[in-house]
Amino acid sequence: MRDRTAAVTIIRGGHVLTMGGLGDIRDGAVAIAGGTILDVGAYDQVRSRYPGAPVVGDERSIILPGFVNGHTHLSEALIPGMGEDLTLQVWGDRIVGPAGRHLTREMAEIGTLLKAAEMIRTGVTTVNDMFVHTNMGSLASLGVVDGLERAGLRGLVSFGAEDVWDPHPVAAFVEEHHALAERVAGSALLAFRLGVGTMLGQSDRLLEASARLVAEHGWRVHVHLAEVREEVVGGMLRFGETTIERADRLGLLQGATVAHAIWLREHEIDLLRERGAGVVHNPVANMILGSGVCRVGALRRAHVPVGLGTDGAASNDSQDMLQTIKIAPLLQKVHHLDPTALSARDAVAMATVEGARALGLTDVGSLERGNRADLVRFHGRLPGLANVHDPYQQIVYCASALDVADVWVDGRRLLDDGRLLTIDEEAVVHASRSLARTLVDRAGLHAYSCLAPS
Repeated sequence: MRDRTAAVTIIRGGHVLTMGGLGDIRDGAVAIAGGTILDVGAYDQVRSRYPGAPVVGDERSIILPGFVNGHTHLSEALIPGMGEDLTLQVWGDRIVGPAGRHLTREMAEIGTLLKAAEMIRTGVTTVNDMFVHTNMGSLASLGVVDGLERAGLRGLVSFGAEDVWDPHPVAAFVEEHHALAERVAGSALLAFRLGVGTMLGQSDRLLEASARLVAEHGWRVHVHLAEVREEVVGGMLRFGETTIERADRLGLLQGATVAHAIWLREHEIDLLRERGAGVVHNPVANMILGSGVCRVGALRRAHVPVGLGTDGAASNDSQDMLQTIKIAPLLQKVHHLDPTALSARDAVAMATVEGARALGLTDVGSLERGNRADLVRFHGRLPGLANVHDPYQQIVYCASALDVADVWVDGRRLLDDGRLLTIDEEAVVHASRSLARTLVDRAGLHAYSCLAPS
């Protein structure tokens, strides 16, 4: 129940794209208070119901639900721009793996703040992170929570456990899952997911431990599946079945959020639907690493919710959600040689309401009474949105971070007319530089970095 004493704010737009049952509203408005959406409708009607409330925006603005970044790795925040010519497995072996052995909680917190600024500036209000590291005992993944709390973002957090290439006692991985779950317990904005880095990256003992934890605690799972062709072959050689089939056999697929899901067989699409799993498509990272093209159309036709994700800051190499939203339909169009393969409206849905469903969230992703007050306002003062003919096409193909004016998460304003309110960008950028240099030194990444050894 909302706080009746909370102040009401009205957010106005010439186009309000609710992504819900009310559809698109011309000259509309959203009234929020106490973190909740109170009212959505025509501006004149909403204004008459809350006559004393301040108004943000005007008839040139476009209002949408905040974007849902369905899959990323904030563990990569300090190492972007490396290894563009490497395949996924080589890139992991030479860059991400070595870096992961030296990540600290401080690096995680500052890296999260650095990339949170980028996400907020591109309209993100919810992020689903998998922090991958093997600096066991450091509990580095908890730094993501520290950073997200400071930034004010809504988030799901997981520790992407893997022990095949960097062995450690299974108990150490279990300890970090529990510590991360306890760190977010009771949080209004953050929740825990059990992370499975990759099925082939976990030993049989760790996979069995992951399955036990899910069964004991009822935790949902965040997992990479069917990302590259080599994974299909590797699964058959090791398990005698694909990694998706093995995940299901272990009870890890029910209600899971599956990143990538590129190399799917027809029965595996049916299996994802039957298990209530959601898929997150990461088009930019898939293109950089040459992994393949997700079967977005087939998944959506099968009623599997498909969201969008930036993927990690070293596999994208950006957390600019607007780039991901633009690339998603373009990749499908050119791959299928069909301009109708995925529309701008589809892409916006995947970045909002469908992305929320892919994460198992029910009260964000659409502008409806009673939902959480997570919104983004595009101001329309610059050339890209100066003349709006189709708001979906212009958000997807024309907008940039410069067009994002305001962002609210749970009713709290994180961006005010382009000014970040919760993150001191200059201080975070400065702090990140020494940490990035330290990480490059310790991980021995000088072959991929222009930073001279300290």
